[in-house]
Amino acid sequence: MLEILNESIAQKEKFRIAANKLLNQCFLLKKKEDTKKDYMFVKQNLEMFVPYFDLLGYDVKVNEDQGVIGLVNQFGTGRLELTKYESILLLILRLLYIEKRKELATFSEEVTVIMEEVREKYAMLKIKAKPYLDKGMERNFVKLFRKYNLIQNLDTDVNQADARIIIYPSIIMAVTVESVNDYYEMTEQKLKDYAVNRDVIAVESEE
Repeated sequence: MLEILNESIAQKEKFRIAANKLLNQCFLLKKKEDTKKDYMFVKQNLEMFVPYFDLLGYDVKVNEDQGVIGLVNQFGTGRLELTKYESILLLILRLLYIEKRKELATFSEEVTVIMEEVREKYAMLKIKAKPYLDKGMERNFVKLFRKYNLIQNLDTDVNQADARIIIYPSIIMAVTVESVNDYYEMTEQKLKDYAVNRDVIAVESEE
């Protein structure tokens, strides 16, 4: 880890900038304009970054195929605390990313969706307390996940149905497969409950 002390002032500054971005933003993306230089610097100097972050309790994960470098806490701590709705929206974005990748049959590092697609996925859950996304929720999740290099809005007014959102491959690192499976099960159960309740209402109406 002390190798950085023997580097030039310019190298030390690059290390400082890249390390801070990883700590503050969680992910560096090869194809994202404001992180691509940091991505390449970390990738080329892993021998300095790995022991440094290991001391802090983090593993440096590099996915060259997806062009993503991220941090994973070794002790399961230091994670961003999300609300229930933020967690659901993160899962929805992950699902949309996978579905779009399959639909496009491409290995592109990012996909683009529109806000209406996010709304439709959310509405499928039939959450009684919040059956539909409101404008505040939409603005907040875009702002939050953009901060951590998970998404990027291409349109200023994200509340428009056709507002475009880039989903970055970092979403794969941010959400576990187990979480996605849980989401699918939750969605299926919600839809089953909805179907049953609708049938009951229909029967009562006939009577």
